[in-house]
Amino acid sequence: MERISGWEKWDKKTQKEAVDFCEPYKQFLSENKTERLFVKKCVKIVEKLGYKPLESYKKLSQGSKFYKINKEKLLMVGTIGKTPLTDGCRLIVAHIDSPRLDLKTSPIYQDEEFCMFKTYYYGGIKKYQWLTIPLAIYGTVVFKNGEKKEFVIGEREDDPVFTITDILPHLGKEQMSKVLSEAFPGEKLNVVIGSIPDKKSKKNKVKNNILNILKSKVGMLEEDFFSSELQLVPAGKLRDVGFDKSMVLGYGQDDRVCSYTAFKAHIDIPTPQKTSICMLVDQEEIGSPGATSAASLFFEFTIEDIIERSGLKPSNFKNVIQNSQAISADVGILLDPNFKEAFEPRNAARIGCGIILEKNTGRAKGGCIEPSPEYLAFLRDLFEKNNVLWQSGEMGKLELGGGGTVATFFAKYNIDTIDCGTGVLSMHAPYELTSKADIYSTYLAYKAFYK
Repeated sequence: MERISGWEKWDKKTQKEAVDFCEPYKQFLSENKTERLFVKKCVKIVEKLGYKPLESYKKLSQGSKFYKINKEKLLMVGTIGKTPLTDGCRLIVAHIDSPRLDLKTSPIYQDEEFCMFKTYYYGGIKKYQWLTIPLAIYGTVVFKNGEKKEFVIGEREDDPVFTITDILPHLGKEQMSKVLSEAFPGEKLNVVIGSIPDKKSKKNKVKNNILNILKSKVGMLEEDFFSSELQLVPAGKLRDVGFDKSMVLGYGQDDRVCSYTAFKAHIDIPTPQKTSICMLVDQEEIGSPGATSAASLFFEFTIEDIIERSGLKPSNFKNVIQNSQAISADVGILLDPNFKEAFEPRNAARIGCGIILEKNTGRAKGGCIEPSPEYLAFLRDLFEKNNVLWQSGEMGKLELGGGGTVATFFAKYNIDTIDCGTGVLSMHAPYELTSKADIYSTYLAYKAFYK
């Protein structure tokens, strides 16, 4: 299919709308780099708009706006539509977790004159990309008495940052002779966190000094690491890219670009025709295994609750679900001119040419949900009637590409589902690249779907 850049197709008014839309987007993602912060900020926004906790409703009716939080890392927001709930709902699901470094269970140690953190990498990363860059720590500490303390270090101008060292080229001959997967072992993703010794200590002087600092600033002891959640992410804000400022560079755009646009589209429609639901989930980057993931029964339990609070019987569940339509809002792959050999040009999505609709996300067709042609035709017609810039895409060449999304967890309910999201370059890198035209097109697509 023909792909035309939004910058070429749109008039100046629409181009300005795209640029203006991305200013609060950049700020939102810069300030909410973890699942907990993303959920907390969204709840603060919807409460100001009149949304209430689902459990506070005795009876849901047309126009009722609700939200439900699961363990502070999964959020569902919804609006009851004009048509009966048994006609189904419009569901967009995006994930708010991104590749990062998490601390090991017993993370803090001293080696030579450094105090270090041992880490696990979360999600698929190229390990070498995380060396030598400035990192910030986002922490949630839960003490034995249940008290909780949250903190961020590394984002303010006067904050320290943290980093992982790399060997200099002069001594790196052995490293550079290895393949990438062996040259940067995961066990060497150890983060430098200090180097000043505690003169009163007899051993582990630097480690003890850092523990003293943590106790004074955060109130945590070494044993408290076990019940803590400390994440290391790239420090700094999202930035414009290019002389023309047409692109955005920053951490976490996979998949918070789709999460932000889906959430914004949902709250911008007062009362939709069909009941609309936006679900922001956790753990997609590690296969969706846990209670806050798309595979959790939270979705099923909450839909059952919505049905009962709408005055329907539990037996209506299958009607509501099977009459629903869903978008798995996850990012897509864009043709990269530096790595053309990884793409099949006829079917590759291009930057700036709109939101990507993907029929297949597996390797060849292995693992893909393969949406029906009827559903694809419905979305084509919907987007074109609403002047949404869109394109088809795929996950690279047949023997190279492939990747999982949350789509399978909703298709199993017999819900029409498709992968549909913003294109990203340098996906899973500490800093990912998107087009403002594609971000705005994603918002317009999700808004048309809800409306």
